[in-house]
Amino acid sequence: MPEFLRDLNALSTFVRLLLAFICGGILGIERGRKNRPAGFRTYMLVCVGSALVMITNQYISETYANVDPSRMGAQVVSGIGFLGAGTIIVTARNRVKGLTTAAGLWVAACVGLSIGIGFYAGAIIGCLMTLFVMSVLHKLDNHVAASTKVMDLYIEFARLSFVGSFIEYVKQYNMKISDVEVTKFKLADKTEVAVLLTLRLEKKQSHTDIIQLLNSADGVLLVEEV
Repeated sequence: MPEFLRDLNALSTFVRLLLAFICGGILGIERGRKNRPAGFRTYMLVCVGSALVMITNQYISETYANVDPSRMGAQVVSGIGFLGAGTIIVTARNRVKGLTTAAGLWVAACVGLSIGIGFYAGAIIGCLMTLFVMSVLHKLDNHVAASTKVMDLYIEFARLSFVGSFIEYVKQYNMKISDVEVTKFKLADKTEVAVLLTLRLEKKQSHTDIIQLLNSADGVLLVEEV
């Protein structure tokens, strides 16, 4: 890497911010394709803002004596948590969403800090590895999760009386139920029942097949994995 790009000047400032703009955009496009809360523009802004903080930090440390060159960067690493927390939601079915997006925002900030201080190699490698985790390993993660022996399910029943018969139905297939949480709700002038439970399988099976099997039980209106 040319030495003038590590020094603080107009050209290096432009290159750093442009690289942060590109890296943030690359990570944001992947999240945007999956329709996540924080997407293309959010990742760009986080990465560029973090880079600008480190460039400013370098400027201050070179202009004024006895200044800690890592002080502002440390505040970004801890402060980005508020933005990441805003992307994490718990749905009405107790399903947590947004953890990967929040982690990605934090990494985007770290990539921006690396670019801002002139550590280009670390920033580019970090950006590519993060993209690999969020895109390629996403499929592997889904495959592993879809073949485990434990399933967390959200099930809607027409009436409360169907819950007992459902438990007996499940036992016929050597599956065990634990952590049952029952709630009632009103829908179209009818009182229906929703259950959150953990299902333990005797052996590894396709979760799609299990859901189809449970959907055929009496009184079951909806089965979803959470």
